[in-house]
Amino acid sequence: MEKGNFAVQKSTAEIPYEDRRVHGDLYVPEGAGRYPAVILSHGYNGCGTDFAQEGEYFASHGFLALAIDFCGGSTRSRSSGASTEMSVRTETEDLCAVLDFVEELPEVDAERIFLFGGSQGGLVSALAAARRESEVRGLVMYYPAFCIPDDWKRQYPESDQIPETTEFWGLTLGAVYFRDACAMEPYGLAGAYHKETLIIHGDEDEIVPLSYSTRLQETYERARLLILPQEKHGFSEAGGAEAAEAALCFLRRQCRSGLR
Repeated sequence: MEKGNFAVQKSTAEIPYEDRRVHGDLYVPEGAGRYPAVILSHGYNGCGTDFAQEGEYFASHGFLALAIDFCGGSTRSRSSGASTEMSVRTETEDLCAVLDFVEELPEVDAERIFLFGGSQGGLVSALAAARRESEVRGLVMYYPAFCIPDDWKRQYPESDQIPETTEFWGLTLGAVYFRDACAMEPYGLAGAYHKETLIIHGDEDEIVPLSYSTRLQETYERARLLILPQEKHGFSEAGGAEAAEAALCFLRRQCRSGLR
């Protein structure tokens, strides 16, 4: 990932809405002007610092980048809320509130705002993009976890089987997480987004099988699926560099496009 020509200013943001507060790490190109923006959404039990490299990289190439912590999204979250209150639905609400915040930043060209997410954050980004299509110029997803509803419908085929709390991969989840997941039809929801989309997925991903992204590409009107050979869930250093470079090319191309 070769840095661009912009020096980068780092700061933090606190985004209040309703009874929640979303923490974000801001990466802003130095110099006066209004920049295109990209909002980065982490995966399950992650946080904004998981995309620190991408935030620096995009900002050094002239994009304002904001990497957020979802409310209750992990044991490391700097945002408000408990993990037992978190679900894909609540994270989608968080991301829409963050989009409102970014649109009002004086450094941002509100006509060129992009969403970028990995794994569960990819699913959340897809849902937010569909909900707010007129405001989202393009969408980038790394191994988006469209498997989440299927995984939990298999685990809990009946709603009365869902426990009040469950420990899963280092995080305590509440029943709301599973109820929201089991009620979701993600492809139908995501397909309401009609603008350009880039999906990047490894062909050895054992957590989110590649078939989910293949189906997702077919769901969208304007989507490219970039398959990285011998890459798993969470790219290697080389795979991550290739993915970030592809994402930057996509962002730049959409900035030049006249499509709204």
